[in-house]
Amino acid sequence: MKYKISLFLLAAIVLAACSATSGAPAPTLDAVQQTGQAVYNLRCAQCHALAPDTIVIGPSMAGIATRAANRMDGYDAEAYIEHSILVPGDYIVDGFTDTMPTNFGKELTSAELTGVVAFLMTLK
Repeated sequence: MKYKISLFLLAAIVLAACSATSGAPAPTLDAVQQTGQAVYNLRCAQCHALAPDTIVIGPSMAGIATRAANRMDGYDAEAYIEHSILVPGDYIVDGFTDTMPTNFGKELTSAELTGVVAFLMTLK
C-alpha cells in the first residue's frame, strides 16, 4: 500500500511538471490532492478534460468545484463530486449521456476517492 501511494505521488509530480501551461499559476497541491491528481490522470482524464469548454467524452472538469455546489439540492460541492463518482447516473449534465463507469466505488480505495475529490475541489 505504501508503495502504491508513493507511486501515485511520483506520477502526480511528473505529470504536473509535464502539464504546466502558461496563464494562471497552478495551485500548490498537498499530498492528498496530488494522490487525487494521479488517480484522475490514470482513471478520469481519458474522458474528462481539465481545460474549459473542452469535451472529450464527458464534461470538462474546469470549474467543477464552483459548479458542483449548485448541482443537486442538499449536496455541497464535495458531496456532489463524491456522489457523482460513486453513483454517476443520479445526475447527468445536460447534453451528455450516462456513460460513466459505475464501478469506481469498488475499484478506488478510500484514500484514492478522497484524493480525487480533493483534487477536483482545487478546480474553481
